[in-house]
Amino acid sequence: MNSFNDFPDEFGGLEPDNLPKIVTTLDRWRFALVAFAVLMTVVAVGVLSSSSDESSSEVANPDVVVDSSLVPLITVPLERTLELGMKGDDVLRLQQRLKDLKFDPGPVDGEFGQNTVQAMWAFEKLVLGVPREQATGVVTASTWSIMQSNLKFKPRRVADSPNHVEVYLPEQVLIVFSNQEPVLITHMSSGTEEPWCEEVKIDPGEEGNKTDQQIKIGICGEAVTPPGLFYFYNRRTGMRETKLGSLYNPVYFNYNIAVHGAILVPLKPASHGCIRIPMSVARYFPALVKYGDRVYIFDGIKEPEEYGSPVAPFDKPDPNYTTIPTETTLPVVTTTVGLVPTTLAGSTAATSTTTTTTITTTTAP
Repeated sequence: MNSFNDFPDEFGGLEPDNLPKIVTTLDRWRFALVAFAVLMTVVAVGVLSSSSDESSSEVANPDVVVDSSLVPLITVPLERTLELGMKGDDVLRLQQRLKDLKFDPGPVDGEFGQNTVQAMWAFEKLVLGVPREQATGVVTASTWSIMQSNLKFKPRRVADSPNHVEVYLPEQVLIVFSNQEPVLITHMSSGTEEPWCEEVKIDPGEEGNKTDQQIKIGICGEAVTPPGLFYFYNRRTGMRETKLGSLYNPVYFNYNIAVHGAILVPLKPASHGCIRIPMSVARYFPALVKYGDRVYIFDGIKEPEEYGSPVAPFDKPDPNYTTIPTETTLPVVTTTVGLVPTTLAGSTAATSTTTTTTITTTTAP
């Protein structure tokens, strides 16, 4: 094997201890180069991890986007699954995040109540693409991770009014936009698409009642919420009895059809044609919209403009409804009037008189 001294000309005849300083320089930067390589590896892994996280937290609705801003959100991990009835700081953070995203969880008090459940229903259906009747209201760690993304909700229409409402029938979700930004996202329930016949109460001033008293009539109709393009034109305050049922703070946009509060707002369509929203939301919903504000109803089949402004099917009298009065005879009532003076052949006698009274009343069903 050749020794270093066998090649004197290649190194200018210098001994190893006298070699140029390049060897020492490489040794000096060796650790820096290794550290740089490690750093680049970490960065690459971070990018791949970030891409994986982003793909795993993609939202299902193309109208909901994750902002590409490089400013990260301050996130807190969820250490348990949250559901109805739970309490705690994690529930408080959930409620605050829903409120920040313009869903309405009710009071931000750390108690997972029905209002928070309905807000989560809307989030699941709108953002995660959960079929409307499969929403659970349960918050898992993966759901919470998506909720902490910088979510942005895009309107499907640029309206000709400062505020407008978009109703998504397939998802059963309603959004109020102001200057193209959401101010309210809520769960809702629309018409069942089924025929119905019922006895209804109608308050004075509502369609079908021109008297100054509440009336009862039997009518039949079709529970249809027509898709199309409409605008708000009338409203009432408080609870109102109408042909379509009991409506709280109704704001009308298609004859008798209104957005209104209801005690029952299930996951499936359940109304006679109106847009039901939770009572807690209906308390302030009328303040978010004005006369003339546009209402876009999307059915997932055609665009609202293709439908125009169709009128809902008109109701008609129920042919089987009857108001025939029934006669009720109450029990015979016997009363003793007392002693009545009677004159007999010049003398005075006292006689006891008994009176029998029959009371008959007539009542309507």
